[in-house]
Amino acid sequence: MITSAQMRAARALLGIDQRQLAELSGVSLPTIQRMEASEGNVRGVVDTLTKVVEALDRAGIVLLGDNAPSQGGGRGVRFKEPGPPNGRPPQTGNDDAGAK
Repeated sequence: MITSAQMRAARALLGIDQRQLAELSGVSLPTIQRMEASEGNVRGVVDTLTKVVEALDRAGIVLLGDNAPSQGGGRGVRFKEPGPPNGRPPQTGNDDAGAK
């Protein structure tokens, strides 16, 4: 399971917006918006949820469920590996994205 707060937090860690997450996951922007607007656990088609979770995983995000190994016992998100020394998130997609 993934919560709407985890989706927003994962995007924040990656420095991407909803449109970029939609592109990375192959899910429509309105679907991402609905998922993030939901309360608590995101509900939806299992295939859609899987696409989003897998896209976040490919981008280097770990979703922590309740009681997952971490210093706390709640839900959360974190990078799979320590971040680069400059503190910037790993690249997620085309380096030319947004270039004019």
